[in-house]
Amino acid sequence: MSSLPASRQKIVLGTVCLAALAITLDTTIVNVALPQISRQLDASTRDLQWIVDAYNLSFAALVLTAGSIGDRFGRRPALLAGLAGFALTSFLGGLTGSAGALILIRFLMGASAAVIFPTTLSIIANTFPDRRARARAIGVWGAVTGLGVALGPVVGGVLLAHFSWSSVFFALVPVAVLALVATWLRVPESSAPDQARIDVPGLVLSTAAIGLLVYTIIEGPERGWTAPATLAGFLASAALVVLFVAVEKRRQTPMIDVSLFRTPAFSAASGSVTIAFFALFGFIFLVTQYFQLIRGYGTLSTGVRILPVALTIAIGSVGGAALAVRAGTRSTVMAGLTLLASAFGWIALSPASMPYGAIVGQMVLMGLGLGLTTTPATESILSVLPPAKAGIGSAVNDATRETGGTLGVAVLGSVFTSLYAHHLPGTAFGTLPPPALHAGQESVASALSLAVTPPAGGVRLVDAVQESFMWGFHIACAVAAAICLLGVLGAARLPGPSQGPGARPSGRAAVPGDAARTL
Repeated sequence: MSSLPASRQKIVLGTVCLAALAITLDTTIVNVALPQISRQLDASTRDLQWIVDAYNLSFAALVLTAGSIGDRFGRRPALLAGLAGFALTSFLGGLTGSAGALILIRFLMGASAAVIFPTTLSIIANTFPDRRARARAIGVWGAVTGLGVALGPVVGGVLLAHFSWSSVFFALVPVAVLALVATWLRVPESSAPDQARIDVPGLVLSTAAIGLLVYTIIEGPERGWTAPATLAGFLASAALVVLFVAVEKRRQTPMIDVSLFRTPAFSAASGSVTIAFFALFGFIFLVTQYFQLIRGYGTLSTGVRILPVALTIAIGSVGGAALAVRAGTRSTVMAGLTLLASAFGWIALSPASMPYGAIVGQMVLMGLGLGLTTTPATESILSVLPPAKAGIGSAVNDATRETGGTLGVAVLGSVFTSLYAHHLPGTAFGTLPPPALHAGQESVASALSLAVTPPAGGVRLVDAVQESFMWGFHIACAVAAAICLLGVLGAARLPGPSQGPGARPSGRAAVPGDAARTL
C-alpha cells in the first residue's frame, strides 16, 4: 500500500474516516433518545444505562482481539465484515420492541465497532509510510472521530425533532453501507500473516481483563465503589492483567510485546489518550444534563450548543498533527492536556447562570486541548510498532479511548451523583417528606418536577435543586481538572522535538526496528 498514488491515498483516507464516523457517532447519538426509549419500551433507569453501556463494554473488551485478527487475516476483509455487521445491527436496533432486545443489539453493535475502529487506523498506517504524511492523515482521522463523538447529540436532536427514537439507529445504516461500498471498490488489501500470528491465550486474557474492568466500572455506581463485588471485580481485573503480562513474556510470538509499555512513546501516549477521552466523555455526560436540567434547553438546542467542542476538536486535531512534527510530541500533548485542565478548572468556578458566550470559551479550550492531545499521542503509539502490527497498535489506542471514555462517565458521573445526593438534604428540599426527598436524590429530573408541584413547590425548592446540582457539577469538574494535570506530568515522558516518535528519552533503547524483531 506504500506505493499508492496520492489521489488513491486520499480516497482510502476518506473511506476509513467515513467508517470511523459511523461508529463514533453511535457513542453519543443514542443518549438524546433515552427519554423516548424509556417511554415507548417501558425501560427502567437501569435498562437505559445498559442500552448506552453495552456498546462501550463489548467495544472495549473485543478491540484488542479484533486488531490482531485484522493484521492476521487482512484489514480490508475485516473492515468489510465489521461494516456489514454494524449496518445490520443498526437496522435491527431500530426495529426492536423491548429494552432487553435493544441491549443485546447494542452488544452486537459494539462488537462490530471493535472490528472497524482499529482496522481504520491500521489501514492509514500502511497507506502513509512517510511520518509527515501519516501524521497529517491521523490528524484528519482524529478530527473526524472527535467530530463524531461531539456531533452525536446534534444529529440525534435533529432526528428526534422529526422522527421517533428508531431514527437514531436507522440513520447509521446508510453511512455504514456507503463506507462498505467504498471499501470494496477502493481500499486495497494489506496483512501480515507471517508476523501477525494469532495469540489465543493473549486474546482470551486481554478480552477478559478489559471486559471485566469495564463491566466493573459500569456497575460501580449502582453497587457502590466499596462494595465487595466492585472490589472483587477490580482485583480480578488486575490479576488478569498480571497473568496476561506473564503469559505474553513467555510466548515466542506474543500478541503484543509488553515491554513496549516501558517505551515512553507508547505508554505515556496511551495514558494521554485515556485521559483525553476521560475528559471528553465525562464533559458531554455532565454538560448535557446541565443544559437540559439547569438551563432548560431542549434536546436539539442542547446538541447545537455543544457544537463548539466538535468544531475545535477538528481544528485541534489537524493543528496538533502539524505542531507535533515541528515542536515535538511532548510539548504538543502537554499543551493539550493543560488546555483540558484549564477548561475544567474554569467550569468548576463558573456560576449556574454563566453566559453562553463564556461557555463557548470553555468548550473551545476543551476541543483544542483534546485535538492537540489525541492526534500526536495516537501517532506516537503507531510509530513504535512496525506496519505488520499496525492493527494491534491501533487496537491499543482504541482500547484506551473506550476505557477512558467509560471511566469518564463512570467516575465523574459517580462523583456528581454522590455529591448532589449528599448536598440536597441540607437545603430547603430536605423539609419534604422522606419519600419525596429520596426520589429527588435518585434523579435530578424528579427533584425538579417535585420542586414545582403544589402545594410544596416553589422557587426556593427549585433553587435548592440547582444549588445541589451545581455543587456536584463543580466538584466533578475539579476532579477532571486534577486528573488532566496529572496527565501533563505523565506526558513529560514523551519524546521531545529532537527525538523521533518511537525514541526513548532514556533507558533501554527500543525503536520500530526492535519492535519488528521482537513482535
